Amino acid sequence: MPDAVLPPDVVAERERTERPPPRRQPPIGDYGFLSDCTSAALVDRDGSVDWWCVPRFDSPSVFGRLLDPAAGHWTLAPDGAFESAREYVADTLVLRTVFRTATGMVELSDALAFGPGARGHDIGLESPHVLLRRVVGLSGVVDLQSELAPRMEYGRTEPHLRADGRQVEAQGGPVRLLCTGPVPWTCSDGAARAAFSVSAGDTLEFRLRYSPTFGTASSPGRAQERPSVQDTTEGWQSWAAEHTAYDGAFPEEVRRSSLVLQGLTYRPSGAVVAAATTSLPELPGGDLNFDYRFAWLRDLSLTVRSLWIAACPDEPRRVFDWFANAAGRDGRELVQIMYGVEGERDLNEHTLDHLAGYRESRPVRVGNEAWKQKQLDVFGEVLDAAHVLRDQLDDLGGPVQELLVTLADHAASGWSAADAGMWEARDAERHYTSSKVMCWVALDRALGLAPRLGDGADVPRWTAARDAVRHAVLERAWSEQAGAYTGAFDSDELDASVLILPLVGFLPATDERMAATIAAVESRLGADGLIRRWSADHSGFLICTYWLVECLALAGEDERARAWFRAATTYANDLGLLAEEADGTTGELLGNTPQAFSHIGLINAAWRIGHPSATTPASTDTFPCAAHGDGRLPTDAPPPGGLA
Repeated sequence: MPDAVLPPDVVAERERTERPPPRRQPPIGDYGFLSDCTSAALVDRDGSVDWWCVPRFDSPSVFGRLLDPAAGHWTLAPDGAFESAREYVADTLVLRTVFRTATGMVELSDALAFGPGARGHDIGLESPHVLLRRVVGLSGVVDLQSELAPRMEYGRTEPHLRADGRQVEAQGGPVRLLCTGPVPWTCSDGAARAAFSVSAGDTLEFRLRYSPTFGTASSPGRAQERPSVQDTTEGWQSWAAEHTAYDGAFPEEVRRSSLVLQGLTYRPSGAVVAAATTSLPELPGGDLNFDYRFAWLRDLSLTVRSLWIAACPDEPRRVFDWFANAAGRDGRELVQIMYGVEGERDLNEHTLDHLAGYRESRPVRVGNEAWKQKQLDVFGEVLDAAHVLRDQLDDLGGPVQELLVTLADHAASGWSAADAGMWEARDAERHYTSSKVMCWVALDRALGLAPRLGDGADVPRWTAARDAVRHAVLERAWSEQAGAYTGAFDSDELDASVLILPLVGFLPATDERMAATIAAVESRLGADGLIRRWSADHSGFLICTYWLVECLALAGEDERARAWFRAATTYANDLGLLAEEADGTTGELLGNTPQAFSHIGLINAAWRIGHPSATTPASTDTFPCAAHGDGRLPTDAPPPGGLA
């Protein structure tokens, strides 16, 4: 009897029982991170690649199920019930997942490929743009299934799929994907599928190669290369062998974080993206969802410094050349706070209304309007990094010298203005304490660099401005009511950003008022091993927690510092990855992931625990880093006060 003449209730029941249950949206912490140092992919515990933006971190996704069930994925897993366990292959971002079934065990290795022969310093310079998946039979016989369902341009385009024996071509819009492997595929309903069995000792390798539909992504010779998981593993391990010499406190955590930071580095330019994702929310179902796949000057300079601790970077001059080239000759304009990974300025933000968002968290945003903001703290972060690496920057000539002088001049002339602050508030500009302190840092470090800055160094003016900033902060950031330095001038609102004061050498952690501030932040903003930015925050910011660790270490509170470090680091997932925030009640990671700031904070805090009274290896105090803002302030945030 055809369905058309069945009673409606019978048809509905048949559809309900035959339709597979909706897929559970994995927690953010369920995702592993893959990188070829130009692009990133995220893989969940069940063998599904739910995010891949290629050929750059900020390219439109070809797999976007992270943000919408229909936006594309590539699943490779046992057909039937299974358990899984996973880990990174030592000193790599090659992900190894072991599936255990009733009939046997298989190992799945996932990686974004390096070119054959790429080793050490050269990894990621010329990515072949290939997603690798290797299956190895460990015991018994396991039936597996694979479903390849790309959706180009953030899920807007369902590609034309064509299976030709053991390869599948997907072409849609500007993107062409070619999947090769040892099994036959069939195409239907917008997906290519394969079913096969793997016995103990079998090895099957799949390669999914990106190329533009029109034009050539790489040379013909490179297109014929067959990158392998083994080559990519050796590439990562050779980089780690050359770059990870850290031997301080919590070495395993620092080593993993240094690999994550390298994975977030766009190697062709040296730029570092804030995170690999866009629009993962700080509150599921909320609207504070932003795109972090860009290079903030703050992030880049802070990453250089943390890698100096963890990985001994050997190209600081190249990084500062990127600074100078991205900024260009800005004249009277403020240096932009962020850029695309190749120095692009225009990062205009728009929403992708066709996407449901992670756990219905809308809007999904692409681009970030913060590129237009005035943030005074960036002056200090760049100049502080230059001061840290002064012995590696040689003569500081040309564009780099000009950039540093310009930043110092901007700090001297503009420190008294209101700005958006390090939390990137979108409602109004205010006189944020952290912004003023970082202007002080800019001027202080510029004075230290003055002998290398040529005729443009205005020592008398910079000295006077530095002293004026210090006086203003000490007078107007202290609140008798709060018993602490507060987030903005003439405010009583406690804000964890003030923890940077001892980290940049503005005040010692043992100063009476600073000690009171540290205690206030710990007691009033701390809970469940996390520090919130302010009292109205619902979750803990990991970078703020690591700032507290540093402050406690500087104050000689080693055991408390270690306890806070361990508590914060327990929120990392099983692979050691940290997002921007964490929910202290559920233990769930929140926000974009993996987050550069969180891993930078971990590295600096671990080093500070081991060196509470020393300077960093580059001969200056540990520096701050700041988490990207969510466009929101506490509802009772003070209005900006005028500065004389």
